[in-house]
Amino acid sequence: MNHTTEPKTRDRAVLHFVRHAVEMLVAMIAGMIVLEPVWSFAWPDLAKNVTASALVMATNMSLGMALWMRIRRHGWASIAEMSAAMYVPYVIFLPFFWTGLVSGSTLMTAGHVLMVPSMLVAMLRRRAEYGA
Repeated sequence: MNHTTEPKTRDRAVLHFVRHAVEMLVAMIAGMIVLEPVWSFAWPDLAKNVTASALVMATNMSLGMALWMRIRRHGWASIAEMSAAMYVPYVIFLPFFWTGLVSGSTLMTAGHVLMVPSMLVAMLRRRAEYGA
């Protein structure tokens, strides 16, 4: 084993992993920005329904991310896992919102903040794909 090339290979894998994570964050934001006007037109009172707003937000992010992942030639299983990662934080917090234990703003904030670790878990599950 050549120890001088191993750190370079590992560093390259880490950089690739980080680059992919940043690309996913940018794609998620793009999905929110591009699709929000569509939802505002199609469902003008959407903001009044916190549950629907949370799920639409996760959908917008998932669509932006899925499109970018497809462009980058990721498989459908990876895209499905990464998309599911967008919904997991909301699915976890929605019952707390429904029972009045957290507010709508707490739900939305927690959902957005926890999407990143949720996404990283999905990426770590397929470390070879995202770090290659």
